[in-house]
Amino acid sequence: MTPVPLGLLGVPSSAAAHAPGLERAPAALRAAGLVAALSAAGRDVVDHGDTPVARWRHDPPTTTVPHDVDRVAAGLQEARAAVLGVLAAGHAPLVVGGECTVTLAVLAAAADAGRDLGLVYVDGGQDLHLPTDHADEPIADSMGVAHALDLPGAHDALAGLGPRRPLLAADRLAFVGYADEEEDVHGLVPATRLPASRVVAAPEAVAAAATHVSGPDGFLVHLDVDVLDFFALPVADVPTYGRGLTPPVLARLLAALVRADGFAGLVVVEANPDRDDEAGTHLRALVALVAGAFAVDP
Repeated sequence: MTPVPLGLLGVPSSAAAHAPGLERAPAALRAAGLVAALSAAGRDVVDHGDTPVARWRHDPPTTTVPHDVDRVAAGLQEARAAVLGVLAAGHAPLVVGGECTVTLAVLAAAADAGRDLGLVYVDGGQDLHLPTDHADEPIADSMGVAHALDLPGAHDALAGLGPRRPLLAADRLAFVGYADEEEDVHGLVPATRLPASRVVAAPEAVAAAATHVSGPDGFLVHLDVDVLDFFALPVADVPTYGRGLTPPVLARLLAALVRADGFAGLVVVEANPDRDDEAGTHLRALVALVAGAFAVDP
């Protein structure tokens, strides 16, 4: 069976991040050979271009709301419309950011299209922070899942992004590969949890366990590159030192997820071009890792 064409979409935004830089990632990943690598792996790719660039700006909050939240939400609405176009074309979305909040836009677009998806969240953390708990650092890219779940204290502009609220139920969510401390400080998120230690031991078994959260229309994979050990592949905007996955382990995990029944799309976020060396070595390695997961005949 011929795989569905991949619909590549860039969301060049650092608006919800800790600082500028991530807005340059979609262009940098294309320049590192993403489309050619996917084609060489045997996949048809249709490039749907980019949403408008949204660079981080200094906008200190005066209350316990996410930094620059109205601009973040406006950018996500643009991304939501663009992803809906990818889905309407019959393509499997491959969305490259940008920061972690872009997954909210993909979930919203899927709901717009009448699709009920689970979410496999491959990330060094869980992004369950809430503005009310993090008034000292109200950065939205550490709050995406909290808003998808519409946890108490979530901001309306993000939690109400899509056609339903919440966008996601906790039993349709698997956290995979995290090495940070547990973020469900209020005990409100009974999701599947598969930490980095389990992934290292058995990547394919973890992938199989994670796909149990699939909805009637499959599951979306979110990949934050901070799940990688920064010493092994230094591309993440916020590094994880000594506790993350190695590239070979992540490659096995991602390949198993992409080839599983129900796979419905991939979001790749938090790769900062400023982390790369002058030769572009590390982004090319990331491109090879992602493209390898999509290989038709691995």
